[in-house]
Amino acid sequence: MFDSIQVIIPVYNEGENILQTLGAIESEISAPCTTFIVYDFDEDNTVPVIRELTSKSNPKNIKLTKNQYGGGALSAIRTGFDATGEGAVLVVMADYSDDLSVVDGMLAKINQGYDIVCGSRYMKGGKQVGGPKIKKLLSRTAGLSLHLITGIPTHDITNNFKMYRKSVLQDIEIESRDGVELGMEIVVKAFLRGYRITEVPSIWRGRVAGKSRFRLLQWLPGYLKWYIYGIRGRLLAVTRITKQSRTSGRES
Repeated sequence: MFDSIQVIIPVYNEGENILQTLGAIESEISAPCTTFIVYDFDEDNTVPVIRELTSKSNPKNIKLTKNQYGGGALSAIRTGFDATGEGAVLVVMADYSDDLSVVDGMLAKINQGYDIVCGSRYMKGGKQVGGPKIKKLLSRTAGLSLHLITGIPTHDITNNFKMYRKSVLQDIEIESRDGVELGMEIVVKAFLRGYRITEVPSIWRGRVAGKSRFRLLQWLPGYLKWYIYGIRGRLLAVTRITKQSRTSGRES
């Protein structure tokens, strides 16, 4: 049983948003949290905000961590994965777009034996408010169709707002080239390996401060790669099971 959560927040000039997000972590999550704020470069405007915060109150549960793999959300999240210990690991965006009120419920699911818990905008009770319409259309279509075709137990596979057992992260070789596809890759691979996955309804809200880094043409190939990977892997698994069943039937 895990009674605390390790939170990873990748940041890129999120000085306007980070205090609100940290405040929400403290007020909306009852489980104790250790938060890793991962930044790319010393000039990031998030850094002085966090240093001022920690100099005043010296909180041991906030850890400012420099990206060890270069730059970008993908390498920042990977740096966070490396920094965490055994237990429950949660990825949260710095712009307070994720629904932190459901995090205690996600931890409860982990403690029930699930390996990955996905925050889901597209299941009953979930919702997306704001954000680029084309991004919403693509992510919703990918999530719902992959759920129906393969049986992956989440309707929202593209959302990075997910909680993991650290042991799952240690077992998955990350091949993604961009942060937006990372959560999708991990869930697809974990599903094909037989890990237990579930979801909870969550509300996603578009940012009100700072600049979105959404780039459709840059991110679409990653979505397609893991979408096809999931379908192909599921078909191969079904074919293998069917062959084994037929072989067993002939032998009996």
